[in-house]
Amino acid sequence: MGEISETQAMELETVENEECPIKHVELTVSKTDDPTLPAVTFRTWILGLGACVILSFVNQFFWYRKMPLTISSISAMIAVVPLGHLMARTLPRRVFFKDTRLEFSMNRGPFNVKEHVLITIFANSGAGTVYATHILSAVRLYYKRELTFVPALLVMTTTQVFSSFPFNYKFLSY
Repeated sequence: MGEISETQAMELETVENEECPIKHVELTVSKTDDPTLPAVTFRTWILGLGACVILSFVNQFFWYRKMPLTISSISAMIAVVPLGHLMARTLPRRVFFKDTRLEFSMNRGPFNVKEHVLITIFANSGAGTVYATHILSAVRLYYKRELTFVPALLVMTTTQVFSSFPFNYKFLSY
C-alpha cells in the first residue's frame, strides 16, 4: 500500500513539471486530481438544478425589458459556496439502501471543488436565453398569430440543438 508504479511516477513527474502561462492560475489551481473527492452528489444535483432553473427563469423574464438585465453564472458560482457548506453541515449523513446498487448518501462529506465546478456548469447551462423566443415573439406581435405548444417546443429545441453543436454546421452546409 502506498507504493506507486514507475509509469505512475513518471506521469506525476511530468504533470508537476508543466507550467501554466498564467501565474495566478499556477498558484491557485492544483495540478493533480484527488479521486477520493465525490463529484456527483445530492448537493450537486439540488444546487445545480436550482441554479439552472433560477437563472434561466430570471434571465428570460428580464429579457423583454428595454434594458435587459442578465445575471451570469458567476453570480451563482458565488452564491452556491455558502449554500454548499450549509448543506454539508445540515444534511443527514445516513446511507440509504445500504449494500445495494442504489446505495447513496445525502451528505458524502465536506463541500468540495469538484461539486462547485459541476454546479457552475449547471448554472452556466441555464444562464443564457433561448433565442427562439424572438421568433415566437415576432410571430405573436407582428403577425398576430400564436403557435401552439408542440410547434413552439420544436422550434425552440431545434434552434438550441443546432446552435450548440458545431459539428452540425458541416451537415447543414450541404
